[in-house]
Formats: sequence, structure tokens, C-alpha cells
Amino acid sequence: MDKRHLSSLFRERLKLLLQRSGINRSAFAETIGVDRSALSQLLSGASTRLPRAETLMTIAETQKISLDWLLGLSQDEGATAEIRESIEIEEGPGDFDRTLLANWHAEAAGTKIRYVPTGIPDLLRTEAVIAYESDAAAKNRAVQIDEAQYRIDYNRRPETDMEVCMPRQALELFAAGQGIWSDIPKSMRQEQLHHMAKLLDDLYPTFRLFLFDGRAHYSIAYTIFGPYRAAIYVGGLYLVFNATDMIRTLTRHFDGLIRSAEVNPNETSRFVSRLAEKLEVNS
Repeated sequence: MDKRHLSSLFRERLKLLLQRSGINRSAFAETIGVDRSALSQLLSGASTRLPRAETLMTIAETQKISLDWLLGLSQDEGATAEIRESIEIEEGPGDFDRTLLANWHAEAAGTKIRYVPTGIPDLLRTEAVIAYESDAAAKNRAVQIDEAQYRIDYNRRPETDMEVCMPRQALELFAAGQGIWSDIPKSMRQEQLHHMAKLLDDLYPTFRLFLFDGRAHYSIAYTIFGPYRAAIYVGGLYLVFNATDMIRTLTRHFDGLIRSAEVNPNETSRFVSRLAEKLEVNS
């Protein structure tokens, strides 16, 4: 990281700590072990030099924050990486908008969210498909429906900016009723595809779906919540990263999927509609 950028991040976070403390500069300087003039120099931006290591450690210790966060190397004031249990909606304290996942979306409002789903994106599913998947996974279908509606409402907000990448073959397999979709009736698959195409038109451009060739590229399921965190879904668990470098690495991976996309967002609705039309022709 550029030294000037590092110094700027440190200065902004030191200012935030000062504001949060609710005390004057002299008192704050005393708590972190420097005099008022030294604190003023650190806050002024006149120099790109960082304070001594002992001072940095004292600030981190007295303010109960991580050194990585203080230096702008992490977006988390505490640990830089953690594994959290995925909050099963039916086991949560209330509706989807009270869960951890919803909190991450709310926190990232106004920034770009990048998302690689495990299958059909949650907010694009019909109630029939939600019921089919919920029954198979022993989840509460009513709560899953509420979750899908929450996501739709979230993507209708003017400040929303969400990009989604998934393999083109996942939709083709669904349309053909193959693999895990073999038990879904054709009529249900047709309804799902028409529903998906309509929502893709309605939500564009705040919600943009890219389709890549799954034979040439591979990705696990993950979501990047702006600059704040990245969550890798591993089935019942989210592996959550707050370290800036990890978020940037996953962002580069996502950007690579976008560059390799065979179907771009302005074409995706039509692509899905054609899949539905083929089913009707073959009826």
C-alpha cells in the first residue's frame, strides 16, 4: 500500500477515535501516551510519517481496536477473519431483516455488493421453487419467501448497486429439469423462468446478472459487501473476511468472472426468456 495512502487512512481513523471518545484533544492525547502537539501533528496530515510502533500499539490497546484496523489494513476493528454460523431463518429471533446476513446488506447500502450464488439467486425465485428447495433442505418456506421479498425490496432502493455472476449452465440445467431439478414439473420451471426474466428487467440496472461459461471458469458461492467484508458460503456456515487484502482478492476474482461473461446484464432477461420459450415449444 502507498505510504501516503496508509498515512491518510491512519489519520482518518485516529480522527474517528478522537470524535468517538467524547473528550478534548489534550485528554485524548494523554490516554494514548503523547502530548497535545504530537497529536495535532498526527491529525494534521503535514507528514506522511506514521508514529512509532510503541505509540501505535498504545493507541490500539487503549482504544480496544486492532492494529490492522488502525492502519487501514482491515475493515474490522476486532478480529480480521472469523467463521460464523449461518443464521438459519427459522432459528433466528425474528424475520430476515433481523438476521446477521440482512445486517451485512444494510451496512453495505450505498456501496457495490458482488454476489456469486449457489443456484438461482434468492430474490429471483418463485414461491413454488422456494417451497421445493425449502422442503428439501427442511427450512421454513414462509420465512424463505419473506427473505426473497426482503431482497427484492432491498434491490429496489435507489442507492442499491448489486452485481451477480453465475454459470450459464446452471440456468440451462434448470430449464431442462436435470440434476437437482429433475423432480420439478415443466410448468413450474416455465413459471420460474418467466418470473426471473421479468424481475431482471424490473430491477435493471441496480441489479445486474452476468452469466459465464461454467466449463471454463469456476467459483464457489460468496458475497462481497462493499469494502466491509466478504462472506464465503460453505453450507450452513459463512467464512467471513474483514481483511482488506482478502476483500480485494475476491473482488479481483469477481471482476475476472465479469470480464469472461458470455451474457451481459442487458441481455440476461432475453436469454432466460428464450429458455422458457424452448420449453413451451417442446411441450
